[in-house]
Parts: sequence; C-alpha cells; structure tokens
Amino acid sequence: MEEKEREVKTGFSQTEISVDKEQMNMKHKDHYNDEYIFRFSQKILSVMPDFDEKNFCHSLTGRLEDKELFARLDCIVDAMQESMPDDYSKNIQAFFNMLGPELEGPDGMYNLGWWLWPVGRYVERCGNEDWVLSLSFLRELTKRFTGEFAVRPLLREHPKEVMDELIKWASDENVHVRRLASEGVRTRLPWSQKLLVALDEFERYIAILTKLKDDPERFVQKSVGNNLNDLYKDAPEKADFIISQWEKTGKSKVQDWIIKHGRRNQDKHSKNLNVN
Repeated sequence: MEEKEREVKTGFSQTEISVDKEQMNMKHKDHYNDEYIFRFSQKILSVMPDFDEKNFCHSLTGRLEDKELFARLDCIVDAMQESMPDDYSKNIQAFFNMLGPELEGPDGMYNLGWWLWPVGRYVERCGNEDWVLSLSFLRELTKRFTGEFAVRPLLREHPKEVMDELIKWASDENVHVRRLASEGVRTRLPWSQKLLVALDEFERYIAILTKLKDDPERFVQKSVGNNLNDLYKDAPEKADFIISQWEKTGKSKVQDWIIKHGRRNQDKHSKNLNVN
C-alpha cells in the first residue's frame, strides 16, 4: 500500500506514529499544532467531500500556541463545526470511515490515538443530537482513542438506556470497550465533570462492575478499582455493599487486587488513625 493510501486509512502515516512513540513525554497539548491542523483537515476531507478545509485551516493556523489542551481542542471543534455540514448524523457516519485500524492491545491510546481526540470532543459536545448513533460510534472510537469523556453527556440525558448498553459492553471481547463500560460511569473521572449516574442507577452500575470484577486485563482492573475509589468519596456505604456482594460469591486474585486498589485511600486513612 502506498504511503498516501495508508495515511487516509489509518489517520496519520506510519512515520508520524513512529515519531509519536519516541515522544512519549511530549505534552498532550503540543500535538495540536499547525502541522496537525493541516493533516487533520486532509483526513476529514478524505471522508467528507463538502468539508471546507480552507476555512478550517485559516481559522486555526497560528492561533493555538498560547492555549492549553482543552482550549485547543475546543477551538478545533469550533472550527470543525463551522467547516462541516450542519448535519451531525451525516458527519458521524463519515467519521466512521476515518477511524483507521484498532489498537492491537491495551496500550497506545494516547500515544497512537491522540489525533482522534477532537472527534471525540465533537461527540462530547453534540452527541445527544443522535445519541443512539453516537453510542455506536463511541464503541468503535474507543478501540482507537478513549470514548470515556464523550459518553458522559449521553449518560446524563439517557442514563438507563446508555447503562443498559454499557452492561453489554462489559462482556465485549475488546479490552478498550470493556474499559469504557467502567471508566465512563466513574463519579469523579479526571478531566471531566462529576457524574452521579452510578448512584441514580445503582443496580445497573453494580451489574457493570460485577461483570468486570474478574477481567484478565490490568487496564480494565484499574478502572474498576478506580470506580470503587471514587465511590468511597461519594457514597462509601455503596462501595462497601458492592464489595460485600462480591465476597459472597467467592474470591479471586483479580478481585482481591481490584478491591485493594479501590480501598487504597481507605486503608491509608485507617493507618493514619491507628498511628494517631
């Protein structure tokens, strides 16, 4: 396959991906520069012929350097909306064709999939215009770059329906889909607003975490443990209830690790009390 064809299929060229691996310490915000804007515009144009790439590039070139990460992402999404057709569903259908290959394992989300973050940010902003399509898209997006931020507005507006789908995702063969089922419902997800759907739909929340309590991937285990850690801050009695229910069905090394990870701050607090 020629390099130009590879770029359209995978998003960014293999050469660029190799550079990203070597620059793992690069700040997230610094990826989104003038060179990125041009290349990203070409990716969108390859799947959306009526995309105004000239307007997109003109509105962003030279205007991102003084901004932090999320300000840059929001500027990019503003320009996307000004340059794409005013048809969210049609735009998302086009983006399905721009995603490229799935990550081969649990690693690489931010090192290889970072270029898709503005697409996720677009869904985060507009996804409830067609939440069913958005949810379907996020299942595919998260196999390349996390959908944990974009799924939360859908959860706010359609908690029961979205959580029912996440219960199914908790059994998915793809590690990133399973992780999203857990990470998206955290009450205190970093870089996101607090979300208490876990408390409002507690039975559904338990169903998601219980399906994942023996997951073989540490990537997923950490997310489940972080859910418990968050829950101890907002409703500790509910966290204790979940653990008690798990312990009734028998223990496992994975489950023990998740519980320990979830209780890490509780254990520190207990030690401090004993010392005092």
